[in-house]
Amino acid sequence: MNDQIVLAAGGIISNDLGELLIIHRPKYDDWSFPKGKLDFGEKLEECAIREVHEETGFRCSLGEELGLVTYQDRKGRKKEVHYWRMHILEGVFKDNDEVDKIHWSTIDEAMNLLSYAHDQKFLLNSVV
Repeated sequence: MNDQIVLAAGGIISNDLGELLIIHRPKYDDWSFPKGKLDFGEKLEECAIREVHEETGFRCSLGEELGLVTYQDRKGRKKEVHYWRMHILEGVFKDNDEVDKIHWSTIDEAMNLLSYAHDQKFLLNSVV
C-alpha cells in the first residue's frame, strides 16, 4: 500500500428546502458530493470553495466544518476529504468535463443515490 495521503476538500450544499446537492461524474459514473484535491500551497478552505465552484458553477459561502471522510482512492493511496457546510451565493450549473449532472435530494434520496459507503456514512454521521 502507498503511504502517501491525498488531501482534498469539498462542500455539502443545501437549499432552502433542506435538500442536498449531489453531483454525477461521468468519468466514474458515480454520485458524490462536490470535492477535489488540494493545489500546492492552498489551504483546505480555499480548496473547498474552488472545487465546488469548478464542479458546480456555484460560488458559495463557507459555513461550519463538518469533518472528514477517509478512504483508499483508485490508486491505492489514503485520501482525506474535509467538508464544510456551504450556501450558494451566486451561479448557475453548466455541465462540464468533471460533472454532467447535479441533483437536489432529500437525505433519503441522497442515501440511495450516493455511490460510496463512505459518503453515505458521512452523511448520516456528520450532516444530518
